[in-house]
Amino acid sequence: MDNQFIVSLSLILITFALYIGIAVFNKARQTSDFYVAGRGVPPVFNGMAIGADWMSAASFIGMAGTIMLLGYDGLAYIMGWTGGYLLLTFLLAPQLRKSGRYTVPEFIGDRFDSHTARVIAAICTIIISFTYSIGQLSGSGVVIGRLLEVDAKVGTMIGVVLIAFYAAFGGMKGITWTQVAQYIVLIIAYLIPVIFMSLQLTNNPLPWLTYGNIVNELGALDRELGISEYFAPFTNGTKWQFLALMFTLMAGTAGLPHVIVRFYTVSTMKAARWSGAWALLFIGLLYLSAPAYAAFSRFILMKNVAGQPIDQLPAWTASWVNTGKLQVADTSGDGILQWSELVIANDIVVMATPEIANLGVFIIGLVAAGAMAAALSTAGGLMIAISSSFAHDIYYRVMRPNSTDANRLMVGRITIVTATILAGLVALNPPGAITQIVAWAFALASGTFFPALILGVWWKRANAPGVISGMLVGLIVTLAYIFAAKYGGFTILGIIDTGAGVFGATAAILTNVIVSLRTKAPSQKIQDEVVDLRYPEQMSYKDGEVWLNK
Repeated sequence: MDNQFIVSLSLILITFALYIGIAVFNKARQTSDFYVAGRGVPPVFNGMAIGADWMSAASFIGMAGTIMLLGYDGLAYIMGWTGGYLLLTFLLAPQLRKSGRYTVPEFIGDRFDSHTARVIAAICTIIISFTYSIGQLSGSGVVIGRLLEVDAKVGTMIGVVLIAFYAAFGGMKGITWTQVAQYIVLIIAYLIPVIFMSLQLTNNPLPWLTYGNIVNELGALDRELGISEYFAPFTNGTKWQFLALMFTLMAGTAGLPHVIVRFYTVSTMKAARWSGAWALLFIGLLYLSAPAYAAFSRFILMKNVAGQPIDQLPAWTASWVNTGKLQVADTSGDGILQWSELVIANDIVVMATPEIANLGVFIIGLVAAGAMAAALSTAGGLMIAISSSFAHDIYYRVMRPNSTDANRLMVGRITIVTATILAGLVALNPPGAITQIVAWAFALASGTFFPALILGVWWKRANAPGVISGMLVGLIVTLAYIFAAKYGGFTILGIIDTGAGVFGATAAILTNVIVSLRTKAPSQKIQDEVVDLRYPEQMSYKDGEVWLNK
């Protein structure tokens, strides 16, 4: 057994013990604990929990790799994912918190006074969260697979068992405090390697200020090797694809059920706004570092691995080749590894970087623990979203309105275990790279929830037939475009499957508006309640006037 294995395993086990300990200590005893953590989470900690919920395996493991392989075109991921947070914080989070509901389907069902709308929203939540969780479980498989030097599929199954256990046990209350711990682990694990690489390459510990020089040197290396330049825009896709992907990720962020639920765990509207502000700061730390990560890794690979004799490659390449995520083949037969002969899956760049940069066993172990924290925290949040959609919105609000608290908690826990196992089975043979699968979940959210919530909060004339037809049309258009683009090679203006949300959202908004205007307006009471959502808590809207609540 080598030192690396022992150090990595110890770090992962210590952090797991910490998460499970926190989940047990904060065990959910009531339904409000299970769904909204008793609504008592302070904004700064909620910001950290949102950060961990948000920065999934796709952000931690996949994003820097995506930028490394796509160059400039990969920036759409960073701009879309961060920009969406501003939309959510200003346009939806405080208003949804003021509504005082537990879940997104519950808000939609009550706002439009329709059981049908509630059930469709619950089904959409389950589809979106399920798609997203496949990406997370596939990510945990990459990490555990490399750590135990087993196939990524075995790693995925180990991740399934862990997530099912602690999400079912702690509910939202346990998960909130586990996510705070996971955020701290993942951000330290992400920043230390990039700071050390910056020191190694530029003698300056601030990667955000130094990686521009490395990007310039990469340009020279690209020209030398005659490959398309790293920072040349739109070399991997059209300008329309860049904009469509950015819109899909922004609108998807504002409609993601498992993130919106986090804003329900604070006590007031003001606290919801502050949670969003803190979350943006905590998320920015990772997102501003990803381009530096990508540039440094690409630079070290081009200098130290490409151009080397194939029989003298660094030792780390062998262990990654075993996971099936790295391919090294001397196709030209000259005994030298050319840049074009190195095939790297973008899901391993962050995981392999500490080894590529030779940062020592402790940091390699720390990154493995951080990546697991990222995959587990998001998967936990997603499983709570799936469980609350089924147990709260379908089972309790529609099927069995007089079921007891204990009964609802049991149904919630059974749903979590079932959903985790099903997602794990799909993740054994994932239909795409982690960032790609996650982009589909965002496309589905932007085609269904984004139009329903934006119009539901900001347009009092939106009614039940409008929102039902809007969500169904948005879902069908988005799914149809993803399948047509991925499997049928069909694209409009070069927009591929990851940008499908732009068509789904447009179709849903148009359908919602047209159907709402052609059918009966909602009752005056509902219209007044919608207007009331827009005022701060100390004000309310009554009888056509704004009142100050004393």
